Amino acid sequence: MTNCPAGRTEIAIAVATGAPARFHAAEMVCSPRALCVDPVPLKLHTASYTGIFESARGFGADCLMTSAQHASGTDRIAEVVRARGFAADDIVVNLQGDEPMMPPATVSEVAEALDVRPDVDISTAVTPIQSLTEFLDPSCVKALRARDGQALYFSRAPVPWPRDGVAAGRPARFAGAWRHIGIYAYRVRSLLQFAAWPATPLEETEKLEQLRALEHGMRIHLLALAEAPPAGVDTPEDLERVRACLAR
Repeated sequence: MTNCPAGRTEIAIAVATGAPARFHAAEMVCSPRALCVDPVPLKLHTASYTGIFESARGFGADCLMTSAQHASGTDRIAEVVRARGFAADDIVVNLQGDEPMMPPATVSEVAEALDVRPDVDISTAVTPIQSLTEFLDPSCVKALRARDGQALYFSRAPVPWPRDGVAAGRPARFAGAWRHIGIYAYRVRSLLQFAAWPATPLEETEKLEQLRALEHGMRIHLLALAEAPPAGVDTPEDLERVRACLAR
């Protein structure tokens, strides 16, 4: 399942080697290497823009136009699973359409991490932070992870704060820090419950909707990846980078 986030119209319809980049993401999810936990094909594609919707249909994706009133991709996916009649125990993967280079193996691994943990509601991924610049960047979401992989917290702040490794009021090291990778697998029952709750205080403060799940006591498993997947498409420059990669 790919999701078309609001505010990305120009990038969403931009062409990468003859096909919109987000449709390349859909193709990768449909790869035989990707895990299809539910028998419904993972090429299901939600869209909020008519142009994207029509292009996706031409690509052969199974499309559903969702409400323009949704505040997040999670809300759009909840509408889709209700409309398609997914079972409560089914697992769906939210792969943003602006992640055309996400490895199919990562999609599989995130889904499998949830499938083998019946007491977990959501699974997602993390990778070790590679630089101090990355650690201090508020656009890099940090995750605190328990020994068993359970998520403790997500923050834009540099956490864990190295109390004994601070110089001039700034962290000087980042050992043990994890970067959150924005791909999610949900149990349908947990997804629908999550979407029914209003935004929570921590979610509003950090602008991270996964905190809503933690504030309500949901369990999130953090799959540790050895290395970060290729960066997604957030700017026109990113799009050119993706085009160059796909043209190789």
